Amino acid sequence: MLEVAVLLSVGRHPASGRAVRADRDARALELALGLTDGARVHAIHAGDPGEPALRDYLGMGLAELTVLAARDCDVAGVLAAHLGRLRPAVVLAGSRAECGEASGMLPYQLAHALGSQLIANVVSITPLGASARVIQALARGGRRALHAELPLTLTVDWAASPARMSAYGVARRGRIRTIRIAAAACSAPLIPADWRERSAKVRPRRLRPLVQGSASERLRSIAPVRASGARLLDLDPPQAARVIWQYLLDEGLAEAGQPRPAASSGEGGL
Repeated sequence: MLEVAVLLSVGRHPASGRAVRADRDARALELALGLTDGARVHAIHAGDPGEPALRDYLGMGLAELTVLAARDCDVAGVLAAHLGRLRPAVVLAGSRAECGEASGMLPYQLAHALGSQLIANVVSITPLGASARVIQALARGGRRALHAELPLTLTVDWAASPARMSAYGVARRGRIRTIRIAAAACSAPLIPADWRERSAKVRPRRLRPLVQGSASERLRSIAPVRASGARLLDLDPPQAARVIWQYLLDEGLAEAGQPRPAASSGEGGL
């Protein structure tokens, strides 16, 4: 049976700021739940077992969610130790958390600790015995098929399929299994205790200083900058061709060794 571990974190609603399921982690769980019946999914969260937002994951169809009760410490070591005992063939995670440090380094740290390969921006996975076929999202809607040996650590981003809705009844019936982590097993926190977290603000755009002088001078200083260039009128075709060719050379759009436009019958070559 294929053992699949999905790492789940607590997200933050962009408007209200309340705790919700993380969208990228929910997409990773949706990807795991869409695998064949031969896969066993282990949902894992490191943090507070009493967090109400964890029920949103249970509402997606999970019977059980494991919580590693570790607070105020670097969860990378805690998760690596737990996954080392579980030894899953596939580890799925969101590419970045929605709150906290959100550096996106956790999957890479776990892959290094577990000795597995890591593939980013995954949108689907098909197990093939001791290997798997993975579809990776590329820029501008592109896709790339990869064949990799297990074990694998995969990160899921916005390109993956959206997560299903969370059912209230299923969320109530799901069970949260808590594993207490001793304080000695926790490493030092990544974020120092004296740091303060606050919402980011849009920085104002710097304006050019006003020109001192008359009203007309100040008005001219804020007028939009016009593109430089010469305006040539009443040119015959050969002269216009020379001007255009020189412009292409100056802008790097043509090379001097390229064929030049032919002159008219009454003019010499350019």
